Amino acid sequence: MKQLLIAVAALAAINPAWADTALHQQAARLFGQIKPVTHVPSPQAELGRELFWDPRTSADGKTACASCHAARDWGADGRRFSPDARGALTSRHSPTVFNSMGQPMLRWLGDRKNGVEQAETSLTGSMGFASKEAGLARLEALDYLPKFRAVFPADAQPLSAVNYGRALASYQATLATPAAFDRYLAGDEAALGARQKYGLRQFISMGCGGCHSGPNFGGTSFQKFGVTKDYWLETKSEKPDVGRFAITKKEEDRYFFRVAALRNVARTAPYFHDGSVARLDDAVRIMANLQLGQWLDDAAVADLVAFLESLTGEVPANYAPPGQHPAP
Repeated sequence: MKQLLIAVAALAAINPAWADTALHQQAARLFGQIKPVTHVPSPQAELGRELFWDPRTSADGKTACASCHAARDWGADGRRFSPDARGALTSRHSPTVFNSMGQPMLRWLGDRKNGVEQAETSLTGSMGFASKEAGLARLEALDYLPKFRAVFPADAQPLSAVNYGRALASYQATLATPAAFDRYLAGDEAALGARQKYGLRQFISMGCGGCHSGPNFGGTSFQKFGVTKDYWLETKSEKPDVGRFAITKKEEDRYFFRVAALRNVARTAPYFHDGSVARLDDAVRIMANLQLGQWLDDAAVADLVAFLESLTGEVPANYAPPGQHPAP
């Protein structure tokens, strides 16, 4: 890697314009843009927004979907684990909901194929109901039936678990956060500073884009995590999370987790499935060692962190209860 970076730096010194063009082309091929949502939210998304922020829709009447995905944490949770409506803590850290609906699978184990399924199953999960029917009965008692009937007029049973999931997924699909990196891909070379471009070049040359690819920089594959160099087992967990093995019971899935998406990663600490690392620079060092077998010096880590900062977008203006705006 060091020799490659030296060669690239030498070429850049000879012809900076060539180096910038090559970097831009590589980045566009590996990643791609997230674009702002410009259309008016649909009635389905507006219903989803109301549901997402309404704590009355949970079993304890105090827990909303938003309870585990705070605006101040860019749609994630600044706590390691999140309390659900039963008063229990989640078994894994809550990732951000921003930009999440375009991914082919959700959650750390990839056990939800889309946002509709995730929202629907949350009725008996984090929302705390003993059954989906109990959750729907709560919604009807809260006078949500007329709202569902207006949004799903063709359905004989508009207030259903699948329509609940559809409404929430529609709202979450509006939560896109384009960032400086997207302006760079769109042709604004000045959107990234020199250090951020160097960090991007390093990110690509190290092979990080092999897992953290696509517009969301990840979330489309699984990676073994925790035992590659015994780091995780020895220093972080007395009883390690077995990952996808918990649901597949296949030995080849032991310690495998969905690759984390990196959009807004600089604002969504703590990191990893167990939320055990509080600082982004530490997370970068750990991943370089565990996944790539590399020990990075402080300068290399700072370059990578600077690039990752360019993936931070604005909290969407509609990420708040209806009629409100996100708290500053």
